[in-house]
Amino acid sequence: MIKKIVAVCLLSVAVVSCKKETAVSDIKSGSDSIAKNDTRENEYKPIDTACTKDHQPADYIAALQWYRTKIDKEIAENSPEQNNKVYEDYVKIREKYTDCFNVSQSEILDQYVEYHTGEPDTYNLPDNVKKMAAELSKVGLEFRVMGEGLTEIHSLPGYYESVFKNKVTPDYDAYISQMAKDNKENYAVNGGLLITWEELGDRLIEWENFINKYPKSPLIKTAKENYRNYLLDYLLGMDSSRIYDSEEGKIYDDIKEEYNRIIKKYPNSQTAKKTKELIAAYDSHVPVDQIGEKINLRR
Repeated sequence: MIKKIVAVCLLSVAVVSCKKETAVSDIKSGSDSIAKNDTRENEYKPIDTACTKDHQPADYIAALQWYRTKIDKEIAENSPEQNNKVYEDYVKIREKYTDCFNVSQSEILDQYVEYHTGEPDTYNLPDNVKKMAAELSKVGLEFRVMGEGLTEIHSLPGYYESVFKNKVTPDYDAYISQMAKDNKENYAVNGGLLITWEELGDRLIEWENFINKYPKSPLIKTAKENYRNYLLDYLLGMDSSRIYDSEEGKIYDDIKEEYNRIIKKYPNSQTAKKTKELIAAYDSHVPVDQIGEKINLRR
């Protein structure tokens, strides 16, 4: 009887032992699978941002996708202040890869305008260009016709806003949002304005508001540069978008109307102040080539 009991006990121990070994084996197998996946992910290294003929479009796409996955994880764990730095670094990386795309796809870019059908914003693209456009869209890039036969590859206007909205500090949030608005349309080409004067005036006010609201922002220098460049174009015109009719000796009527709109709508703004100074300078017959200095725009 005792022998039978011992035999049963030994059998029970053997069964339990087998179950444990099986469980350990299953866990180890699962762990090995996860480890292998992690190893494969960790082994991948994005290609260098330096352009080279050895890199194919698929290499750039893979690198951009890898960086997007990486920063999405970082953003979720970071503070808004840390994400400000992530944003700045990410922009630099994407711009470098985009520059490489513009080099490697030069043949497509040179021919792109030839695919225009004659209808506004309508193109009959060959299959290889459609395929490339689809690949670019996966990483937030697009073919953008700049005008005058020029086509470039750019980030989609709202790309960075879609990634960082409400994930950075308020000043960065406002900056990224305004850049998305500015980039919706091409601004100028070959010295000619492509947006309306009213749209330009509104951009000035937006950047002035940013400067006033976030004077200590790390982005303040860039914001001031944006404001100044827009102000120069707004008040002095461009080579192919002039504000002054030299034959009539006056500011063009439509532009004068826009100036009066800004003055009336934003009377206390720096933009309105400089606009009034410009009008006064023309009314005083200050030589056109001296007006920039007269109202302190060139300094």
